[in-house]
Amino acid sequence: MIAGVDEAGRGPLAGPVVAAAVVLSPDAAPAGLADSKTLTPARRVELANRIRERALGWALGQAAPSEIDRLNVLEATLLAMRRALAGLAAAGAVPELALIDGNRCPAGLPFPARPVVRGDASVPEISAASILAKVYRDREMERLGRCWPQYGFAAHKGYPTSAHLERMRRFGPSPIHRLTFGPVRRCRGAER
Repeated sequence: MIAGVDEAGRGPLAGPVVAAAVVLSPDAAPAGLADSKTLTPARRVELANRIRERALGWALGQAAPSEIDRLNVLEATLLAMRRALAGLAAAGAVPELALIDGNRCPAGLPFPARPVVRGDASVPEISAASILAKVYRDREMERLGRCWPQYGFAAHKGYPTSAHLERMRRFGPSPIHRLTFGPVRRCRGAER
């Protein structure tokens, strides 16, 4: 029982950071798993559906923009990962080992964990987690975009594109913007 863990959404200026934890069945892992950033949106959705159907267990965790502002994005990411792993364990898929994408592991896990740099490109369980986290976060940003349509979240998913920065300057930060991130902080300063 090896769990792969990855996140989506560390770099955006708005929205949550989302982590996924996945335990794959060795004989039923979907073909074509890869780092979510290398896949088209349609392929990610297709693989996410297969992962959810075939995995021995999967769970999501997230940290809200307010938690990102309070903790910092790295600590909020590790919190989201702990939440995903706790959800996995609560669903009965307690891993013997968690492989975490990156160079840091969340503290306080009740089972061993090991960081794997660029694991989303080399470890199938981490690739699967990367895909689930990205698909969920993209859908969440589309949903949030319906709440605050003036920002265009469905198009840029909160990343600092020129269109997003222009809309943020025009309308000011929304309730889901990360207020401690430089471009958002500068925008708030310009409002005053």
